[in-house]
Amino acid sequence: MQTANLRLGLRAFRCSPSSTLRPKGTLSARFNSSQAAPEHLSWQEYLQVRGSRRKWQTAATIPCSILGFVGGVALFGTLETDATKPIMGVDPFFFYGACTLACVGAGAIIGPTIGSAIWRYTHRRSVALIDAREKEFFHRIAKNRVDPSLQSPTTPIPDFYGEKIGSLHQYRQWLRDQAKYRRKATLPEN
Repeated sequence: MQTANLRLGLRAFRCSPSSTLRPKGTLSARFNSSQAAPEHLSWQEYLQVRGSRRKWQTAATIPCSILGFVGGVALFGTLETDATKPIMGVDPFFFYGACTLACVGAGAIIGPTIGSAIWRYTHRRSVALIDAREKEFFHRIAKNRVDPSLQSPTTPIPDFYGEKIGSLHQYRQWLRDQAKYRRKATLPEN
């Protein structure tokens, strides 16, 4: 009976390279294997990660805007107003309404920053790879985009910063659009 228990107990352990015994399914073994950051980030993976970051930024913008609206209403809705005394030459009702909308705008501006910070925290193990790939991506964008001096007010450059690129297919389409715009702007019309 004891030898059977001993055999079952030994099966639960595995030898590590440092020749120490550790239970096979322990939390530390799983935690160490899940902490390993990838050594290489392909372009497709980078573009997917970039899209997920954009979704986090958008998702954080909505609640921050709502909080800005609620805060503006709570602050400016409780102030006593006298309709006979304008504030900076404007009716108090309109002034406080504009201030409330400014609070919504501030929430919409702060939202993407908070979303990006949360996203970076959740992807902190691979941030160095993502930052390196992002630097290379923006270098490629800067190298391949049309010279901004060629644009006119009626025909702006399509997606100058490459913000809409979410896949390799869209990147290739962006390159084609840039080349088409460059040809149209530099070659004489027939």
